[in-house]
Amino acid sequence: MTDVNSGPSSRQATEHRGPLDGVTVLDLCSYLAGPYGCTLLADLGAEVIKIEAPAGDMLRQFPSSLPGESRFFLGTNRGKKAIALDLKTPDGLAILHRMIASADVFVENFRPSVPARLGIDYPRLKTINPRLVYCGLTGYGDRGPLSEKGGFDQVLQCLSGIAVFQGGGSDKAQVVLGSVLDYFTSALLAYGVAAALYDRERRGTGQYLSLSLLRSALTIQAGRFVWAEGEGRDVARDSGAGGLTGIHPTKDGSLYISVHSNHFFAALCELINRPDLVQDPRCSSMRSRAAHAAELVPELRAALATRSARDWEALFGERVPCAAVRPIEDMFDNPQVLAEDLVCTLDHPVVGRYRTMTKPIKFADTPGPAPTAAPTFGQHSDEILTTYGYSAAEITALRERGIVR
Repeated sequence: MTDVNSGPSSRQATEHRGPLDGVTVLDLCSYLAGPYGCTLLADLGAEVIKIEAPAGDMLRQFPSSLPGESRFFLGTNRGKKAIALDLKTPDGLAILHRMIASADVFVENFRPSVPARLGIDYPRLKTINPRLVYCGLTGYGDRGPLSEKGGFDQVLQCLSGIAVFQGGGSDKAQVVLGSVLDYFTSALLAYGVAAALYDRERRGTGQYLSLSLLRSALTIQAGRFVWAEGEGRDVARDSGAGGLTGIHPTKDGSLYISVHSNHFFAALCELINRPDLVQDPRCSSMRSRAAHAAELVPELRAALATRSARDWEALFGERVPCAAVRPIEDMFDNPQVLAEDLVCTLDHPVVGRYRTMTKPIKFADTPGPAPTAAPTFGQHSDEILTTYGYSAAEITALRERGIVR
């Protein structure tokens, strides 16, 4: 990690510096949770080098309507450089070890027994670089009866109870679409690495971080994952929003309404022309409204049927939290999204120009460099090897032997 106070002091240099400027991250992950966690570090200004096996990140092979590239890969790997390296060869491993010597962060998502077999486990890499922050991401953790199983978002959703809550019962379980558990794990990864880097600056040494989808699946359910002494299995564990809170049909389209408080409920009653419900004993509290939801929901929906979802959204304004249900395509040109600069346009060698998400956090003084497109397979292999001292002849020889792609 370089001194953040060194280097050019020009206005342009300052504008392109991020909170993790000077940090080098080696990303050996595939699929989604690990790679996107490293992307979040790139968003903070770290230089992230994606190291892929000769077969490439499996996410590249996912079905996609884009020609020649996976949509999920593009969205998950922005801001990185890429090298393809065969770590199962002594020379390939030697290249990685050379990179480790000056790296700050190493992230892998193999099963617990794999890193030692490959020669990239923490005890070994720590001897090369004691300041290394090593992040191991697994499906189920580093130990225990399931530790060697491969973990995937939807599998862990079903194991951990998320699917039961989403569907409303064990007999109608549903997974939450959008890989929400993977993305949550990515955020925890970036959070953990940033904290470990801060701690390293105080202690002088790195450490091993253990993350798992199982740990994330329970963490994301912290409000449910509480079992008081004496409670049975059938206790209500969800938040109990109150029946009226939820998605409702309208004259045209669907509308989500949130009426968690009596204040919001009173405003709703006024605006749907049902002020009588405010004084109705069934509606005196959120709990009573939940208890009488079967009677109250039809009355609410009868009122909502008189206007479209967009009309109700405009009428409710700031008085009733709500949103007309929209497809994600609408977000690319949504006025609020554009006002917050949440969409950027990138150029890709295969796909061409595409619009995508920009950085999730805006730093006023250290915004970091602008996002760049996800790399093609092995796109920066020569550049990276040159940076680590390999000559053109050595790089050619490595390519001829299939160690580098």
